[in-house]
Amino acid sequence: MFAPQWLRDEKLFWRVTEPILVFLTSLAAALLLRHLLLRRLHGGARPSSYAAVLLATIRLPSLLWCLAAAIAVSLQFVELSPRHARWASDAIVVFLIASFSLVAASIAVRSIAAYGERQGMPLAVAGLTRTMARLAVLATGLLILLAYLKISITPMLTALGIGGLAVALALQDTLANFFAGLHLLIERPIFVGDYIRLESGQEGVVTDIGWRTTRIRTLSDNMVVVPNTKITSGILLNYSLPQPSGAADMPILVAHEADAERVAAIAREEALRVDGVARDFTPLVFLDPGVLPTHLQLRLIVRIEDQTRRGRILSDIRWGLLKRFREEGIPLPRAELAALARDSTAG
Repeated sequence: MFAPQWLRDEKLFWRVTEPILVFLTSLAAALLLRHLLLRRLHGGARPSSYAAVLLATIRLPSLLWCLAAAIAVSLQFVELSPRHARWASDAIVVFLIASFSLVAASIAVRSIAAYGERQGMPLAVAGLTRTMARLAVLATGLLILLAYLKISITPMLTALGIGGLAVALALQDTLANFFAGLHLLIERPIFVGDYIRLESGQEGVVTDIGWRTTRIRTLSDNMVVVPNTKITSGILLNYSLPQPSGAADMPILVAHEADAERVAAIAREEALRVDGVARDFTPLVFLDPGVLPTHLQLRLIVRIEDQTRRGRILSDIRWGLLKRFREEGIPLPRAELAALARDSTAG
């Protein structure tokens, strides 16, 4: 049995095996450096830290970079024509530029989100902010790639200008929502995490400000998706500004025979018993609007610590008042008079 020619010819043998040995050696060295780098990052990684973001992002792509580096080194020991050598070199550089751009975009988005969580900046965790950061990094990578390939971008910009005009006319509503989203992020009338009430009546917690819509989670755990233009052009109430706590009021209806001062004292006591009512603020009770033809009406004003619990807190106060009124014999308006009061109020 005869051995292959490349095994019998020493010069040919080394011509074949040398690139393989160089590739394996380079790959082993690159993987060792990768291992040391990842271990160092892992040692200093804390939740939401930049080291943790970098570690989570480059773990898989770094394997491909090691492989690309080993191939690039081994190609120096392979006899290729200038044309083929140029193709191989260009392929490696294009791969590295594309992969680095994708990784850099991911790192930018994760870093912004981590920074926003640590600093309590809702702007940084908004979906539109993450999208803009990703597009900015990817656009930079594309320009670098085009510059390396010596492709002129002037014709592309001209085509994009003409095409952009047509797209702008066709997507007026979408672009209006996009710029409305930018307006929300810059002027900041609402933040991610704010409890708001829209002009149409829906209320809930802002979970995301996207490039076209804003998402609001209601207290019943449903999601309301609102176009950004509806928010910027309408009237909304932000319960979280200037601070999450705030005042809440509710009417108290009793019969004419009731002792108004005793009713006010009971209202203050029951309000302070409810979890979520601020203890450093003494509840206020006003005779407002006061004596009506069918009943007495008072208004209780309390300060609550979290506006997202506003409905539950006021409901708990009403339950406590009803129980105390029945225990102490506080007379309530008769049913027919209360119905008449509701009708007159509605009218």
